[in-house]
Amino acid sequence: MEATLFSFPSSKAPPSHTIIRSTNPLLSSKSKQIFKTSQHFPSIRAAISRTKKEETVETVREQLENCFLLAGIKYKGFTVKQFQELRRTLPETTKLIVAKNTLVYKAIEGTQWEALKPCMKGMNCWLFVHGEEIPAAIKPYRDFQKEKKLEDNDFTGAVFEGKFYGPGDFKELETMPTRAEIFAKLLGSLQSPASGLVSTLQAPAREIVMVLKAYVQKLEEEGGGGQ
Repeated sequence: MEATLFSFPSSKAPPSHTIIRSTNPLLSSKSKQIFKTSQHFPSIRAAISRTKKEETVETVREQLENCFLLAGIKYKGFTVKQFQELRRTLPETTKLIVAKNTLVYKAIEGTQWEALKPCMKGMNCWLFVHGEEIPAAIKPYRDFQKEKKLEDNDFTGAVFEGKFYGPGDFKELETMPTRAEIFAKLLGSLQSPASGLVSTLQAPAREIVMVLKAYVQKLEEEGGGGQ
């Protein structure tokens, strides 16, 4: 490399370093090219970030398909190990995802799940329940929360059948009858006097629907088994 060396008068003390200025035009050209390329890095990073955000929104939308309940859990303070342990305790009908509130809200906006808006603060992980047995889906986290002493990491809310349930309403979700209990109640009401059936019909609409679904399913199974 050709270079120009700058010398200093002998009357002054020599400097502790020597300044070298490159006169190689090729090196200068390459340096400019590298500098110009580096200016594009922020836009590349922004594009990657935007793509990841879009993928997260799409993942949430996919999880909402055939979803019965969506709940938020306070995530701040969780360790990676705890999160992995929790995932292993959950039934196959549930999915646990960590996603920013803004991205989750973008996915649920304009849907029945938009009722979850009160949960959109702080740090949350999101529990998607794809089965009708709601208590069985919630219980694993309750057990984990108690075992790990994570009292502060409570449910921040949930949406079930378009209705929002705050942290204080989870008792209602956790004590819902199972399919077997509903079926037993149906059989009992059919075998009891008319007053028993009337009592069943006075139950909440959701319970009646589940009773009828269980009864229809039983008839279909019996019909199939007799063929």
